[in-house]
Amino acid sequence: MKKSIITFLTIVLVLSSLTAVFADRGNGNGKEKVSPNELKLGVEVLLDEQKDLIEGKRVGLITNPTGVDQELNSIVDRLHNDPDVDLTALYGPEHGVRGDAQAGEYVEYYIDETTGLPVYSLYGQTRKPTPEMLEDVDVLLFDIQDVGTRFYTYIYTMAYAMEAAQENDIEIIVLDRPNPLGGHKVEGPVLDPDYASFVGNYPIPLRHGMTVGELAKLFNNEFDIGADLTVVEMNGWKRNMYYDDTDLEFVLPSPNMPTLDTALVYPGAALIEGTNLSEGRGTSKPFELLGAPFVNSTELAAALNEIDLPGVIFRAASFTPSFSKHAGTLSNGVQIHVTNKKSYKPVETGLHIVKTLHDMYPEDFEFRAENSAGVSFFDNLIGNGWIREAIENGEAVEDMEKQWKDGLKDFQKVRKDYLVY
Repeated sequence: MKKSIITFLTIVLVLSSLTAVFADRGNGNGKEKVSPNELKLGVEVLLDEQKDLIEGKRVGLITNPTGVDQELNSIVDRLHNDPDVDLTALYGPEHGVRGDAQAGEYVEYYIDETTGLPVYSLYGQTRKPTPEMLEDVDVLLFDIQDVGTRFYTYIYTMAYAMEAAQENDIEIIVLDRPNPLGGHKVEGPVLDPDYASFVGNYPIPLRHGMTVGELAKLFNNEFDIGADLTVVEMNGWKRNMYYDDTDLEFVLPSPNMPTLDTALVYPGAALIEGTNLSEGRGTSKPFELLGAPFVNSTELAAALNEIDLPGVIFRAASFTPSFSKHAGTLSNGVQIHVTNKKSYKPVETGLHIVKTLHDMYPEDFEFRAENSAGVSFFDNLIGNGWIREAIENGEAVEDMEKQWKDGLKDFQKVRKDYLVY
């Protein structure tokens, strides 16, 4: 009898241990995911608890396919079908309201087939809503999923909308959503204002560790926008949560951001866009696959793995992009595999990739051409001109990190005043 009890207890202990191991592998920290009952997105807090913010007002909505509730119902449809809400206009960022435009593709004015509402583009010729676009609007709503990286353009669409709201004396409401990369870590150089562009309009680091609502407050106060801003905060989100620490479905924010894995590598891997290598556009693994026809996959993977960067390994890979750089041409390179998202440093990793390629292929590797002001697109992405020069001069990535450390500390001090979770 005693032997049977001991055997039973042993089995229970083994099963408990296995459960903990698999939970830790799947979730990165062994914690249970936040259930939909505990987490409420800004859109649901608005419609369930704070609808008075928009009742009796003509509402303009800036959104894209990520503007959904936790059951994946579109905010466009929810507002349009709500008898208490007067939705009068839609506005689309890069890629459009329905997300069917590729990167850099201009979306013309049109009428939305489902709602019959006018849809105005906020990408291309008009990035800020004009007075004519706002004629039938008392309050602007912004509801778009960001990916936590400075050069992802939706946060500047939000900032321009805040400017337009201030200039036209209307309110703007930002419906908050999680930062997929969590809210604890900040990484990379703070943007030099001399290199401001639509892929980096304010002096914040590459990985800012803030939600769109927190950024809206920071932009509004620190950069003197002065809009009549309300942020509808989430319930139940905590700063240590990555996107897969929730039960939320990941809706691709843009055509080349299909998964959370893409978002994890994006702050560093997208620096490849500033070079003559393919960043994987035109493949099923954009920003995870990187390469060019002149690269030797095996040698590159070995060189990158030898650096022993935390939370990542590199696999030799070849691919043929269907569009964008090297379209239709076999390219060789690597696939980035994040093995531990908690220890992974995407910006450090991205710079090591760029530097390694520069050093291994000096005759073939190129940064994107400079414009008339001597600025390369790589400079716009990294947010300064000195890092490109440092790579060309053979400096170590560790030395580059030391140079941006003070600016990052200064940002973190400012950032503290705007953290709401």
